[in-house]
Amino acid sequence: MGAVKTKRMPRAVREQQMLDAAVRTFGQRGYMAASMDEIAELAGVSKPLVYLYLNSKEDLFTACIRREAAALTEAVRAGVRPGLPADRQLWDGVQAFFAHTAERPDGWSVLHLQARTHGEPFAAEVAAMRAEIVAFVTRLVAVAAREAHRDPDLPEDEVAGLAEALVGAAESLATWANATPGVTARQAALTLMNFAWAGLGDLMQGRVWTPPAEPV
Repeated sequence: MGAVKTKRMPRAVREQQMLDAAVRTFGQRGYMAASMDEIAELAGVSKPLVYLYLNSKEDLFTACIRREAAALTEAVRAGVRPGLPADRQLWDGVQAFFAHTAERPDGWSVLHLQARTHGEPFAAEVAAMRAEIVAFVTRLVAVAAREAHRDPDLPEDEVAGLAEALVGAAESLATWANATPGVTARQAALTLMNFAWAGLGDLMQGRVWTPPAEPV
């Protein structure tokens, strides 16, 4: 009898398996330490097939960054429900962010730790994702300012600075939460909201902190 032929796996499915294995390997071992042999073995394919599909280690890493960046951005956008008050929208977005980074810690490691430290092409991919999230948060802060009616014309550079600070805090907190046993995504989100929204709420109501006068 002839050998039983198995159904060939579609290329798109096989490629996602390779990316899954690569994200896990890059995320846990780092870009420099990760080997194509290890990735191929984890994906259950030959190393030549990985090269055939994804060309090189650099291209494979770029593909991982792009996939994880797109997934994170989509998760944050999908978590926000239009029509709710700005603080609820921000809360939903923050929860979505921390839930996603907790569910995909290796993907977050690739984006936040690995891609930023291994050359400009990789860092540029992450910067584009981050700029999209910052722009999204900037719009939420601007909406909050309008809703407060106290400062509907909050300067654009101040709104942008608040968004940058909020996203930066979320990034650091996500890395800390993933490395700290027992910290849930909801707890991380609540920590950020308690830290950020209290200040934003005061700002929207015109209660701003002012530095002490400089000595003459």
